[in-house]
Formats: sequence, structure tokens, C-alpha cells
Amino acid sequence: MTTTHPSPSPSPSPSPSPSSPSSVPAPCTVPPFEPLRVRGARHRLRRALRRGRRAPALLLALTAGALAVAHTNPAPAAPPPTTATRARPPAPAPLVSAPVRIADAATVRLLRPGDRVDVIAAPNSPLGGEDEARVVATGARVAEVPRPGETRSDGGALVVLSVPRPTAAALAGAGVTSQLAVTVC
Repeated sequence: MTTTHPSPSPSPSPSPSPSSPSSVPAPCTVPPFEPLRVRGARHRLRRALRRGRRAPALLLALTAGALAVAHTNPAPAAPPPTTATRARPPAPAPLVSAPVRIADAATVRLLRPGDRVDVIAAPNSPLGGEDEARVVATGARVAEVPRPGETRSDGGALVVLSVPRPTAAALAGAGVTSQLAVTVC
């Protein structure tokens, strides 16, 4: 025996209550008012000019004029680009932590967190070959240095540097094919 249940009828959508916030605020009106007139300012300015106080009086007059113009003309939506804004350097890239194995542990012991260093990659070839040493990173900030006794048996030491992401990739690649050294900036 099958029984059929009546399907629930769709309920009407709730109407917005008067206490719920509206997406558009109610219009606000400003009552008309007479312009503000300051009396005597013209005579004070003339008197100051006559007494030899020309520079402060002139500065006051120019400031008042500039403020009046600024309040009567609406500001443009976006200021036109100037040469100063176009000449601004791009924003610095976000920094990442890059662990770097430095070949000389004694050099690493001289470093402190916050120091700036240049990282130099020297080829692993004992003869020097055609490849010469090259600078991989300049002005890298030292984030962490190893504690005493945390050096490898071959004399190297691991240093963590804060560098932009492309520089971190170059450091990782250079660490595989070359011995790395640092110079303090």
C-alpha cells in the first residue's frame, strides 16, 4: 500500500521588515542658507600690507585664495600622471627565506642576523676553467646564522637569507653547481 503525501506548498517570500536595513539610504536634504560674510578682513589685510608685513600678509592671502579655489572646484577622479609618479621605482618584490650553504664556515661566523651580504658563486672546478666567479645576489639580508658547532665536516655552513623569489631560485641553482661565498656590504 502506497500513501501519497501532499507536497508542501511554497511559502511566500518574506517581505522586508521596516527594521531591516535598506540597500539605499534615505535622501538627505540640506536647507538653503545665506553665504557667510566676514567683515573687516579686507581692511586688516590692507593695514598689514601698509605696515610692512608684506610677506606674512601675502602668504595669508595666497593660502586663502588657494583654499577658496580648492573648495569651489571638485577634485578630479584621478590625478593625471606626472613625471614624478612615472619615475617612481616599482614596488619591491616580496621576500622569501633562502637557505644557502656557504663554503667557508669561518666567514659565516662573522655574520649576524640583519647584515647585508653579496653572494658570489665560484665554479667547483679546481683549475678555474673558463667559468669565472659571478655575483648571484647583492644586498641580501641575513635572516639566520648557524649556532656554534652547527657546521659541516667539510667546513661549510648554512645561512638563511631574505631575498626576492627570483634571486632565491638563482641562489638554489648556483648552490648546486658552484661553491658560494659571501662578502659583507
